Amino acid sequence: MSPNLLSLAAPTSAAAPPLDECSAFAKQERLLASLRDHSSLLIAFSGGADSAYLAWAAHRAIGARALCVTALSASYSRHDREHAERFVLSHSIRHEFVETHEFANPLYIANNADRCYHCKDELFTQLDAIAHERGFSAIAYGINADDTRDFRPGHRAAREHRVLAPLLDAGLTKAEIRHLSRLSGLGTWDRPASPCLSSRIPYGTAVTSELLERIERAEAAVRILGFRQFRVRAHGANARLELSRDELVRGIAPEMSQALADSIARAGFAQVTIDPEGYRQGSLNSALIEAAKAESL
Repeated sequence: MSPNLLSLAAPTSAAAPPLDECSAFAKQERLLASLRDHSSLLIAFSGGADSAYLAWAAHRAIGARALCVTALSASYSRHDREHAERFVLSHSIRHEFVETHEFANPLYIANNADRCYHCKDELFTQLDAIAHERGFSAIAYGINADDTRDFRPGHRAAREHRVLAPLLDAGLTKAEIRHLSRLSGLGTWDRPASPCLSSRIPYGTAVTSELLERIERAEAAVRILGFRQFRVRAHGANARLELSRDELVRGIAPEMSQALADSIARAGFAQVTIDPEGYRQGSLNSALIEAAKAESL
């Protein structure tokens, strides 16, 4: 099965501003000081760069009085679970898994623009129960200063549950978190962003465990072919593959594009398109942004 290749022209991205290392270290000290103010702390831990850095910082600040908790559901991939387990083991961080039940909520399954709100509401409800039962003084999660620029309905759930945002409060950006993580020897410093599998499904298309399993199989197949930063977006029976800019040329080479199309098709998709614009974090939010612009006219 041949992929459907569109125009290969892609817009160039602006260069990132230089990082001020002194400022980054100052923010890290503010973060550690704020974490030391807590007698105990629950950390919502997904295993990504932000939550891993927060977990490390909490462990450094208050040791075993910090507990990292990872939510398990059909939207959390086995690949991410393995990464999370390796990280906490390698840094001797106290950690547990908890099952969440967002799929019991019809509003989550409906996959409207507030899907992430219902997911985070379920997660923080579970963490609230753990905090109450075990006497934890607070709950925190890993939103950073850059995240406020994107559409983040989960942040509303965090505010409603009074969940702390230590990275945001310290003013730490994604670039600073990655830099400080690298200097601290955290293997997650350059880990690609890895939101839940449901983020691969366009708003308005129902989220089902069967569809998520198909996406997970497809992404595992792409990973086996040696790609690191990508998304398999599901559009009905078809898949749209976004590859990072530095991997896109390799991905559209005839033999590799055929291998990608065949592998994703075997995961259960009828047709495969390689997106010529490459990987864009939050690309499915673009429709929401355009709709909001139209309403404001």
